[in-house]
Amino acid sequence: QVQLMESGGGLVQPGGSLRLSCAASGSIFSINTMHWYRQPPGKERELVAAMTIGGSTNYADSVKGRFTISRDNAKNTWYLQMNNLKPEDTAVYYCNVDGFRLGIGTIPFSSWGRGTQVTVSS
Repeated sequence: QVQLMESGGGLVQPGGSLRLSCAASGSIFSINTMHWYRQPPGKERELVAAMTIGGSTNYADSVKGRFTISRDNAKNTWYLQMNNLKPEDTAVYYCNVDGFRLGIGTIPFSSWGRGTQVTVSS
């Protein structure tokens, strides 16, 4: 099994910054793609940012130029640096990783973290 643990959420004023972390543990063989999603109150979950194992990134239009996804391969940890935060960024943020885990051979997996709350308010 592969477990993900997010951290770094909290309350911040508009214009402030936060850095979210997502640490993966377990019998990981390889990672294909890492995603950050968010679910604002009363709304559906939406993709915020993604990074492939090759380093290609993709961002939602609403966060381009403000959010940056990065990784530390040695630690199996991914980050979401969020700058110039706005009230509309308020949401529960989730990390999602897909790849292959060790089993009898390699087995595809897609794991989700439990989420971390980000609240942007004055």
